[in-house]
Amino acid sequence: MSGHTVTRRTAVATERTGTVCDTSVAPNRAARELGLRRSELDLAVHLGRVRTVPDRAGGGRRVPRDEIDRIRAANGFPEKLRAGVRTVGTTEGAALMDVTRARFTRLARLGLLVPVKFYVNRYRAVVWLYLAEELRPFAADERNAALLTGRTAEAFRAQLREGLDLRPRNWRGRHLGFLLRQTGDDPWARAAAVASLLDAAEVSDVVTDPCDRSRLRRFRPVPAVHGSPGSPAAQLAEEIVTAVDQDEIDWLRSDLAEAVEAARRQCPVPRPALHAVPVRSGPEDVPSETAEPLRHETAAGVQYGTDSQGPRAAARPGRLSGLFGRLWRTDS
Repeated sequence: MSGHTVTRRTAVATERTGTVCDTSVAPNRAARELGLRRSELDLAVHLGRVRTVPDRAGGGRRVPRDEIDRIRAANGFPEKLRAGVRTVGTTEGAALMDVTRARFTRLARLGLLVPVKFYVNRYRAVVWLYLAEELRPFAADERNAALLTGRTAEAFRAQLREGLDLRPRNWRGRHLGFLLRQTGDDPWARAAAVASLLDAAEVSDVVTDPCDRSRLRRFRPVPAVHGSPGSPAAQLAEEIVTAVDQDEIDWLRSDLAEAVEAARRQCPVPRPALHAVPVRSGPEDVPSETAEPLRHETAAGVQYGTDSQGPRAAARPGRLSGLFGRLWRTDS
């Protein structure tokens, strides 16, 4: 092969790589060009406000250049974009709706206010965040006036006394919608998105084929980082991400079964070829014709034969598995 040919192919590869880089940018650069913090850009992607495409080099997702141009050309940029991703906690949200913090928390626990994000603070308490643009219309709606003033209805108070807290479940539902939008047309990625909200034991119970489970693990969404692995913060975040109510678990199991069945039809998982394993033989495996037969004493009497199998390995004791205790979720 001539050096000219090698140079030409290298140039073509460089040109293709350059084309990909020219038509899309990394998330950090996209955030700077759109006047957002990186966390705000991530939320905008989560909400479907900013379109992303997969990175062909396997480095995550990128923002197309034409998407940045579209957003920058929109009326009200950048103020409107920033307002759309503004999040508030309990204190600021209560002030925005002109209610007390206690009432705001009750409304959220009842599922009337849906969080969009959460994080675990240094006191190991869950801090829920809400979209400011969703709180204002709720407070302005006359149909919600009774919820914002006066005594909370007894039915609601009874539910709260029983420990009702729909914030984690509502967040999971919202998060699943985001994950499904990111999967595109890949059926296994869609199934993996549903599986990410279930405990591993539930997934194994629904998806019994190990090859299918391996494919689900391959496409499992990368979870957000909350503390170092194994830390109390990480364990608490894992508890929030995983469905716990039986009706929610049943619903996700049903969706997972349907998604996996659809994925099997559209993109069957390659199965490993089964090969016969040859039996190794050697001088120690083949009984000699002149070898003295082994004498075995049995209940039926004395029997003679050649023992070519050797001693069997002792059975290994099974491993004990423990259950991690649940961490008590602190209201914030």
